[in-house]
Amino acid sequence: MVEYREYRSDDMVPILEVSKRAWAPVFKKLEPAVQGYVYSSFYPEGWWTRQEADIRAYLEDDLVRTHVAVIEDFVGGFVGTRIHPEDQMGEVFIIAVDPTHQRKGIARRLMEISFHHAKEAGMKIMMVETGDDPGHKPSRSAYESMGFTRWPVARYFRELD
Repeated sequence: MVEYREYRSDDMVPILEVSKRAWAPVFKKLEPAVQGYVYSSFYPEGWWTRQEADIRAYLEDDLVRTHVAVIEDFVGGFVGTRIHPEDQMGEVFIIAVDPTHQRKGIARRLMEISFHHAKEAGMKIMMVETGDDPGHKPSRSAYESMGFTRWPVARYFRELD
């Protein structure tokens, strides 16, 4: 049985652990798919150093509301929702499910909780961002299965001489 509830401060370490396990295979496929100078600029000390710092900061951000999925006293996943009232938009800011619990509907339920939170806040649309690299292919499929449609965006990089 899965219990869904709001984030508590003692969830931080389990959330970090879930994130590391969930995203290690994603970053393994991401690194060779992008320019080396871009990857090393974003992750000069490795992907996990950057991700861990970003997650810790977001969990302290009052603008993001986090919900967790608890499975037998184990945090098995989480979602962070950010509200953008200027655009009447909710954002699935961050989401992860432990690999041992993926493909069981947990991410879908976390997304539904995110949608509900945004709707309660008066938002009219939802957004989620992800990569176009091979590591993020399962994420893209999941979002599309939940009715998200792709907004064409191009992000370009170049090294400075």
